[in-house]
Amino acid sequence: MLISSQTASDKKRLKSLRITAIGGGHGLGRVMSTLSFLQSRLVGIVCTTDNGGATGMLRKHHQCIAWGDIRNCMSQLADQPLAKEVLNFRFNSNSNLDGHNLGNLLLYTLDALSARPIDGIQLLSRLLKVNNRILPMSETPTDLLAELDNNLQCFGEIRIDELSNMPKRLSLSPRVNATPEALHHLERSDLIILGPGSFLTSVMPPLLVDDMASIIAKSAAKVIFIDNLVPEQSPAGALSLKTKLEWLEQQLGYQLVDLAISNVSPLHSDIPVISCVEPDQELLHRHDTDGLLAALVQAAHHLIPDQGAELVTDIHSFK
Repeated sequence: MLISSQTASDKKRLKSLRITAIGGGHGLGRVMSTLSFLQSRLVGIVCTTDNGGATGMLRKHHQCIAWGDIRNCMSQLADQPLAKEVLNFRFNSNSNLDGHNLGNLLLYTLDALSARPIDGIQLLSRLLKVNNRILPMSETPTDLLAELDNNLQCFGEIRIDELSNMPKRLSLSPRVNATPEALHHLERSDLIILGPGSFLTSVMPPLLVDDMASIIAKSAAKVIFIDNLVPEQSPAGALSLKTKLEWLEQQLGYQLVDLAISNVSPLHSDIPVISCVEPDQELLHRHDTDGLLAALVQAAHHLIPDQGAELVTDIHSFK
């Protein structure tokens, strides 16, 4: 059933909440743009393990964190169309800049001029008038490492997404610490959102950072997992929602997720599922923002009943 969205009232019901969203560029950017009206009450913690494309080139030569997903989030939060174009502009020439993205270079330059990567991100956010806080999952460069069933290892996001089967285990190489700011916001959050995005290479990496998952587990916040609308091009694309959540639990040793939002029928899961989300009509792999907002309101009402949202009618729970 399609949610009948009343955008103004939906926003009012969430305005009292502190929300932290975790993931990669496209999916996290969509969630943050949907909830951008929360301003300082919304924080995004961005995956920084990408090793492909322009981001990979910068990382290879300058040993920095991955800037691409941070830039992608900023471009979706910037109000001015020209700002979006500047951030996403890609050089196409025979020079050394060929293939590089201007937004990534801006973030790298501001980092070089700042004491910490977070300082550069905040400066660019102020210049773009982005009122939501964007934090990297760590300020130390790291890569994703997969352990396979045959005891071999697969290094880096690009190769892991190309695997034919799910890895046995994921880790970060080297191990890194979360930013104190990220841990602080997680501790104070009412809701924490995971996804949508690549399950293995956008959702999982932040949860592998030292202290990140344990802080989420210890906090009073309720955790929502937003599933992808269409199967992703990775081994996780063949998994059902139930299997993804079971794999997540196996990796961490406990289940973080309290509720899922998915457009597929739930399959005998103990975790409640809101299944009334729709795609954007122009970008079918992305969520319609009004529908996503309404689904998040229903999720908040179910998980935090005293918020006063309307009665939920599209949540399914199968034992």
